[in-house]
Amino acid sequence: MTFILTFLLRRITQGVVIVLLVSFLIFTLLRVIPGDPVRMMLGPMATPAVMEQKAEELGLRDPITTQFGHYIENMMNGDLGESYLLGESGGAAPSAQNTGGGSVTDEQIVERTKTKSNRAKVLKLIADGLPYTMQLAGLGLLFTLLISLPLGIAGGLKPEKWQDRLAFFTGSFFISLPNFWLALVLILLISTKMNLLPAIGYKGFAYTILPAIVLAIELSPVMIRGLSVSIASNLSQGFVDGGILRGLPWSRIVWRHIIRNSSIPMLNLFGVQIGGLLLGGVFVVEYIFDFPGIGKLTIQAVLQRDFPIIQGVAIFAAAFLVFVNILVDLIATYIDRRLNY
Repeated sequence: MTFILTFLLRRITQGVVIVLLVSFLIFTLLRVIPGDPVRMMLGPMATPAVMEQKAEELGLRDPITTQFGHYIENMMNGDLGESYLLGESGGAAPSAQNTGGGSVTDEQIVERTKTKSNRAKVLKLIADGLPYTMQLAGLGLLFTLLISLPLGIAGGLKPEKWQDRLAFFTGSFFISLPNFWLALVLILLISTKMNLLPAIGYKGFAYTILPAIVLAIELSPVMIRGLSVSIASNLSQGFVDGGILRGLPWSRIVWRHIIRNSSIPMLNLFGVQIGGLLLGGVFVVEYIFDFPGIGKLTIQAVLQRDFPIIQGVAIFAAAFLVFVNILVDLIATYIDRRLNY
């Protein structure tokens, strides 16, 4: 129990530092790259004076360290800010671009955008998209395991045999398929031509299957190769010969010793894969399939320079990765008590 508490305290402390560093890095980069989010927020009809007034109201003209300090203070109170462009109803927040026609005065522009309550809370946007993203990521990981485990284990136990060649060929073929290209091909063939699965949007669980297949094909090559190499390496260790000399059944040697010893590097690889899934593949796949998760929300925010959403998702992603790595290390130390993280 003492070891677990010490381990958790140390890793959580490290995790908090990592999250703060990631937050500051994203916060700074968003404010030094070219482009003004106030223009996106107010629209093309806003005058420079109105834009400057709105920027000062949002605190965008304060020093970056001052802005970050206010942001962290609000974050500690559970406030990740409000979207610049999305309204509480999910549509666009009131701005100069959605007035109903006619000329628009500076006073009207300021009045339509000065109230923060008409803008969506970032925390709510993330909470609304999270169940969809978790469903897609979970199903994608399940498909990944269903593909990777049989091929990786068979290839590792039969090095230089057809099982090993099949695992290598499958991984090489999958890794050569770009996810955006594969998604479009599957939409065309399976959804449009064969009408087997729905593809665009979300109206039920069936809409998750096709994007999950794309994720699984993207993640499987690394898992297959890593598993087969790890098992093949353990297969040549002395404990395997020792088990055979002791008369242990081959199935017990495989599952109780070879697979167990191979599980630790695979756990670490699995943690990295989850990180890649959250920060990479799932974002692109959600955007292609118009899937209403965090990935689609983030890409739209990047295109529109919606700072609060980008910052909120970055903090959430960093915290999630820290949690996954702590969990993976804790499981690894349980499997092998000799490890010391």
